[in-house]
Amino acid sequence: MQETNFDKNRMSRRSFLKVGAGALGAAGLLGLAACGGSSSSDSGSSDSSSSSDSASSADSSSEEYTLVEPGKLTMISNFYFPPFVSMKEGTGEFEGFDVDMYAAICDKLGLEQNILPSVQFDTIVPTIKQGGKADVSLGAISITPDREKEVDMSDPYLDSNQAICVRTDSTATTAEALNAEGMQIAVQSGTTGESWAEENLPNATIVPLDDIIQALTGVQTGLYNACVSDLPVISYEIKIAYSDLMIPDGGEIPTGEQYGVVISKDNPKLTEAINKALKEIKEDGTQDEIETKWFGEVIS
Repeated sequence: MQETNFDKNRMSRRSFLKVGAGALGAAGLLGLAACGGSSSSDSGSSDSSSSSDSASSADSSSEEYTLVEPGKLTMISNFYFPPFVSMKEGTGEFEGFDVDMYAAICDKLGLEQNILPSVQFDTIVPTIKQGGKADVSLGAISITPDREKEVDMSDPYLDSNQAICVRTDSTATTAEALNAEGMQIAVQSGTTGESWAEENLPNATIVPLDDIIQALTGVQTGLYNACVSDLPVISYEIKIAYSDLMIPDGGEIPTGEQYGVVISKDNPKLTEAINKALKEIKEDGTQDEIETKWFGEVIS
């Protein structure tokens, strides 16, 4: 995003997630060119911020809950959603705010990290619900009533909202203008951005895609008129890679969402342990360090 638009579209601490200028230096391009499959990693991000006194939380013994692999907390996500979850270009390793949060949770629970290859976002909830493949999912996943019917969601750990993104030379920049026959609106399949677009842009054609990078690139090339997705992700991508896109005036959508960890309803003790870990991560300053690393400041 150009500086004027970026500053103009900053969000308040409670209702809007701000993307700090320090995020560029902290995260790099986050594998924007990657379009193939991903590879698994047992260690996640090698520089993940986590508390050094995790032993204090080890009393959340894995004997109280079930794990796909003993001694490991197995995670799935869609790793095309920077700065929350992404892959380091050319390495097959994972990084991002939520990758570091996952590492901190593992540290608190005394469990090894086990990150599986990237999956499509709309398969995450069914996979966790079914069980047997992964214990948890993190990756800017909003807590919604529909998701809570299928799976457990942890206590919220970060706030967010949605946003409309268009080309800087676009003449259709408002929801009213985009809600018209012939307009093509790109979204990531299975997301709250897709739900918002379907409800609020009924006259446009909503195009569900595998990931936000496809959506942004499609808007950039003129294939789509706009995309709708999480505001912090769009803001971040505009700042580091899509300078010809913008969040227009009035393009911020105050949906008041909160992110949570996805856990099976059949594993209530794991939900309890993760909630305890999240509380400790916030109280001991670990989350503040992770937020500063990825957003340039503490935002929660």
